[in-house]
Amino acid sequence: MSEAKHSIALLGNPNSGKTALFNILTGLNQKVSNYPGVTVEQTIGMAQIENSPVAIIDLPGTYSLVPESHDEAIVAEEFGKWAKGENTPDCIISVVDSTNVMRNLYLTTQLMDLGIPVVIALNMIDLAREKSLEINCEKLKNDLGVFSVIPVSARLKEGVNDLKKSISQAIRRKNETPPNFPIPAPVQNAILPLQNWYEDTFQFSEFLSRSFAIRSATVGSTNGIGSPDSPLMDACKMDLKMIGFPHETLEPTLRYHWLDQVVPKAEIPIEKRSRSEKMDEVLTHPWGGPLIFVGLLTFIFQAIFSWAGIPMNMIDNSIARFGNWVAHQLPPGLLTDLLVEGIIGGAGAILIFLPQILILIFFMTLLEDFGYMARVAIMMDKAMTKVGLHGRSVLPLMSGYACAIPGIMATRTIESWKERLVTILVLPLMSCSARLPIYALMIGAFIPNQTVFGYFGLQGLTMVLMYFLGTVTALILSLVFSSWIKTEKKSSFIMELPPYRIPLMRSVFRQVYTRGKLFVTDAGKIIMAISIVLWFLASFPKVDSGNGQEQTIHSSYAAKIGKTIEPMIAPLGFDWKIGLGLVTSFAAREVMVSTLATIYNVENVKDEVVSLSDAMKRDKDPLTGQNIFTPLVALSLMVFYVYAAQCMATFAIVKRETNSWKWPVFMVVYMTGLAYFGSLIVYQGGLMMGFS
Repeated sequence: MSEAKHSIALLGNPNSGKTALFNILTGLNQKVSNYPGVTVEQTIGMAQIENSPVAIIDLPGTYSLVPESHDEAIVAEEFGKWAKGENTPDCIISVVDSTNVMRNLYLTTQLMDLGIPVVIALNMIDLAREKSLEINCEKLKNDLGVFSVIPVSARLKEGVNDLKKSISQAIRRKNETPPNFPIPAPVQNAILPLQNWYEDTFQFSEFLSRSFAIRSATVGSTNGIGSPDSPLMDACKMDLKMIGFPHETLEPTLRYHWLDQVVPKAEIPIEKRSRSEKMDEVLTHPWGGPLIFVGLLTFIFQAIFSWAGIPMNMIDNSIARFGNWVAHQLPPGLLTDLLVEGIIGGAGAILIFLPQILILIFFMTLLEDFGYMARVAIMMDKAMTKVGLHGRSVLPLMSGYACAIPGIMATRTIESWKERLVTILVLPLMSCSARLPIYALMIGAFIPNQTVFGYFGLQGLTMVLMYFLGTVTALILSLVFSSWIKTEKKSSFIMELPPYRIPLMRSVFRQVYTRGKLFVTDAGKIIMAISIVLWFLASFPKVDSGNGQEQTIHSSYAAKIGKTIEPMIAPLGFDWKIGLGLVTSFAAREVMVSTLATIYNVENVKDEVVSLSDAMKRDKDPLTGQNIFTPLVALSLMVFYVYAAQCMATFAIVKRETNSWKWPVFMVVYMTGLAYFGSLIVYQGGLMMGFS
């Protein structure tokens, strides 16, 4: 921002392609998808416009400056700051969906009230051509009074150079004449006292004051700007009622009446049923739709095992060979042990599961870009209502399958505080990609690779069961939490269904690459640091065996820590090694895998990297000679991690989103208790049923 002399703001309706345009202008890779509500906070990027650096501010999508949710309130508050002269942009790009011009221009007319240049980017112009929609850009520009109207297609990168030229011209134009927004004289007289109040209080221009007066008369308040006192507001509403203008619909009535005169009526060939509507008859069928959705999830989790096997084995073998090569190239000593046992053996073990994580992200991105996720929200609305939520909670919950953090941030699109809070509280129960390495390790090592019912792999079905368990528990707890969290009013659920679109594979693979890179770099830093600390704890102190000092894993600092908590977790079937993993994985769940890998590599008497799954299978209790890990222990551990609260980053985000430590502390307590008793029931129940 400090390097840029100018700034422009990018605003538009949800799912209008605003962030896609932002990525093209700035070269960034912010997430884009084919459903509303992807952008939930302000993002700033730098663009080169006519060889000059310009800061571009990407704000959440909103239908108007009257917010219905937390993310929309960000836009309204920012507009209020601009109105008062705080960091006002030099130009506003209003991104408009070319296939739905009338509805999109409502927000544009509100943005024009600031009196700064507004450039309309008519996005998705390629889709408008497919529908034979003809838009006279020059006429629209003149009738609205905006700086320019530029047809673009962010998907095809069409018209971007023209848009940049228009932005450059608009930046150099300091004063913009406000649009000729007509208001009937009786209405003008009724709102005049409010208009005068804004002029006197904030020194707004006559036109901007009139705009705020209309909005405050309609909704009773304006975000980011104060409102007149009650007597003044009540008098205005009474005057509007006397002339036959209901104040509740004053602003939309006036603005849409103006747009009716300005926007030409296009000759649109009307189909009896569009392609998307025909597909919806099948994909959103009352009983067939949920079955298709469950079938898709089952296919995805089956693919995670069947497709990822070969690359996982290649990575596993490569890490082992590399570790063994390093061990033979370097002289024996602490540095070699640290590199081989701690860094390569511990941190490297987590890379084995990267193919499975990438497959999960690939399919989730495909469903999002195809437009299916929004249908899932609509389809699940009735079921969500029964547990105290509504369909808008579905998208954040589905995002939780990849990572809880963006899912929690996505709850900003939920207008009801109660429903938003309940969604946040249960969202970490959705099995995220950080749990996937633990599931994959336990299933791959202890669940037989066999087919059941003639079609389904037992390993894939076990994976589905883990995800199903977390999801069902989240819905049950939603009902419980909704019953004791009180709220003033219930919210309604309205969501625009985007048309089905063939995903751009370039965008899909970019998302997969970005998420994979974040997993390797961000999680990798944590895993690397913990692996080094764990190696030290597992390697020291050295014990005197009479022939010089030797390291014994069972007398190490790590063993002492693990054995301290072992009595508490023994009823779950866990030994001290798992206990140590439970402690370290509070930083990140996938650290459990690297913890076990580090311990087993330190314990290995040979100078080589051992296969974690093989080491777990061979591990026996030194006193009883029984296997430490069994299918029952593996199932108990997976159930523990379905519910476990091991992710400090998630709880930091919850604190930020709720502005209180009460809720993250509550989540840690209830999720840890749920994990313990869930695992206890599985293990002790399995023993009583005769499973060893």
